[in-house]
Amino acid sequence: MQHIEYFPVVNEAGETIGKASRLECHSGSKLLHPVVHLHIFNQAGELYLQKRSMRKDIQPGKWDTAVGGHIDYNEPVETALRRETREELGIVHFNPAFITSYIFESAVERELVYVFQTVYEGNITPDPEELDGGRFWGIEEIKSNMGKQLFTPNFENEFQQVIQTLISKAQLSPSPIPPHAGSLPQ
Repeated sequence: MQHIEYFPVVNEAGETIGKASRLECHSGSKLLHPVVHLHIFNQAGELYLQKRSMRKDIQPGKWDTAVGGHIDYNEPVETALRRETREELGIVHFNPAFITSYIFESAVERELVYVFQTVYEGNITPDPEELDGGRFWGIEEIKSNMGKQLFTPNFENEFQQVIQTLISKAQLSPSPIPPHAGSLPQ
């Protein structure tokens, strides 16, 4: 019997109003469900991007945010962020700073995205079951490759929205992490 993964269904304020399976959330239903994104900078100011696995059901083989993953039903935001970071990149010790949240909508899904950043200089070990690799990119290199089908639409949208905030906060202390999807810092 196959394990069914359940995500919280949330309203635009991030309050849980139900739950749905991964399949339901990704089948065009547009059920709003929360995800975490982590942008990882090195001391040189370069941004780490992951190359999505060709086995992914959405945007296979494209470059994307360093860490991106769904929040499981009844899972706190920070727990999801740390779980996804460990699973995808093998990183356990890092100090995430909360940047913002926003709603992203594609043809098949609708997500409430919690955006974080960190500065990290340790080993990064992409999980070959999750990713097809990753590397640090210069900010200008990213900008010059926008719109060329290299990046996921979600990454391009988020990068354009929050890059200045990400760069300015890369050297600042972490902001409080919302404990649950419905608890954003003011």
